Order: sequence, then structure tokens, then C-alpha cells
Amino acid sequence: MSVTVADIMTADPIVVQPETPLSQAIQILAERRISGLPVVDQSGKLVGVISETDLMWQETGVRSPAFITILDSVIFLENPAKHEEELHKALGQTVGEVMTKKGIITIAADRSLQEAAQLMRDRNVRRLPVVDAADQVVGIVTRGDIIRHMAANL
Repeated sequence: MSVTVADIMTADPIVVQPETPLSQAIQILAERRISGLPVVDQSGKLVGVISETDLMWQETGVRSPAFITILDSVIFLENPAKHEEELHKALGQTVGEVMTKKGIITIAADRSLQEAAQLMRDRNVRRLPVVDAADQVVGIVTRGDIIRHMAANL
């Protein structure tokens, strides 16, 4: 019998909403000693993830984008939209302002543990929100969950 994500995931994980104050999310991460949280809307649908990486902007700030000036014109050497996104993260006060919204990788509870591990390795992610067919968060599986499962089966 193969092990599924449902067998090792944390069911009903702690979640936050976009309007949750950033200070509250930071407290949850610190007190629970976890590195990220799923962000859900009022109906429980996944809309993003807030992680330690997202919060680093709060401490480090944002560097100015590289640019050159020619004849009173400013030419950005980097995408100015990326700078604006970084600035928003550095100054944000709510989870929604700081969270990662794009490219969230999820998995279904009935998928194999091997598939989850490979997805996490290939995409270099620390956690996978587990969602149902309606994109409702039903659990979370982390690298730590996989390692604990491996250790229990030595």
C-alpha cells in the first residue's frame, strides 16, 4: 500500500486571511515555529502563502532599481514593476500586501508521498498546501513531515 499525502499531512492547518495584520502572522509563525502559512479568502479558498521569505523584505528593505539617465530620460535596467512589488512587501501591514500570490504550488490529498517529495524537490518549496477540488485548504505537508515519515519507517 503506497503512502499518500493524506497519511502524513497536517489536517486543518493554521491559516490566515489577506486582511490579517502582519504582526499577527509573524506571532503565529514565531510561536508555532513554522515557516509559512496558507492564506485563504472568506470561503476557505487558497489565495496565497505567507512565508519567512516574504517577511524578510520587512527587515531588509528594498534597493533602488538600477537605471541610467540619458538626456533627461530615465531608463530602468530592471523591471520597475518588480521593484514596486518588493517595495509593497517591505512596507506592507497586512498579510495580503506581503504574501506570495503567483505560482503557488499545491497538491491533492490522494497524491502519493513520492509525488509530493519530488514536487517539493523539483520546485524547491518547503511546504505544499493540500487542497480539494474546490481549492479549499484541507491540509499542509512540509519537508519536515516527509523526513519524520522516513525516520519512522527506518
